Amino acid sequence: MKYILLILLLAGGAFPIPQAVAKTNALQHAIAGKHRSIAHKKRDKYRHPQQTLNFFDVKDNMTVVEVWPGEGWYTEILAPYLKDRGKLYAAHFSADAEPSYFKKNRREFIKKLKRRPKVYGKVQLTVLQPPKFLQIAPANSADRVLTFRNVHNWMKDDQAAAVFNAMYKALKPGGILGVVEHRNSTLKPQDPKAESGYVSEDYVIALARNAGFEFLAKSEINANKKDSKNYPEGVWTLPPALKLKDKDRKKYLAIGESDRMTIKFIKPR
Repeated sequence: MKYILLILLLAGGAFPIPQAVAKTNALQHAIAGKHRSIAHKKRDKYRHPQQTLNFFDVKDNMTVVEVWPGEGWYTEILAPYLKDRGKLYAAHFSADAEPSYFKKNRREFIKKLKRRPKVYGKVQLTVLQPPKFLQIAPANSADRVLTFRNVHNWMKDDQAAAVFNAMYKALKPGGILGVVEHRNSTLKPQDPKAESGYVSEDYVIALARNAGFEFLAKSEINANKKDSKNYPEGVWTLPPALKLKDKDRKKYLAIGESDRMTIKFIKPR
């Protein structure tokens, strides 16, 4: 099929490659990029970046905000995907944030961006550190706001409501918020501090609705039925953290990374 398309294009361009195909190829190229480490690529089988970003309908000409990107696992994919036609805001920690881990993580992220300017040179760094810093992008400017495994962190510090409000403000009317989070059992009451790292879908949906979002859809792309969600060190017992180190290591490696909800919400027009 690809040879037929090539012949038709060379014959006069009367049959351009469909936009959906071009989008998929560009995203695949970003995921397969040489700038990504082998260790990070090995985690694709747990994080399903292509399916996840397709579910959130992220196009390469969009303005996207990645909220609390950490060391930049998803930034490695979003930055090259968006750099030619779109825009990527990375809403990271404040330079003077506490604890010191936040400062170190931000410094390492900036170093990462500077090491490969051809890949990351167009990433715009913003700050999310409630309650002082909440402007993750200009108001009503973003097509997509994405956050991966961060809701529990905001809950721990009673910041979740403020962050969801900030994400709502940054999005254009009709824009989509995409959330991936460690999913709690429906049989367990939700700890408002999420000390285990697990959060129930209903809790996330309530946070989003309270900020003004409407529920759009959810997916089982990042589900893991092997995850019992009952471990000595919470979700960090599982890989990649493996907080118990060598104790029962094979057991936890066999389970894999956590069971995760994948939900999208829309800012009403």
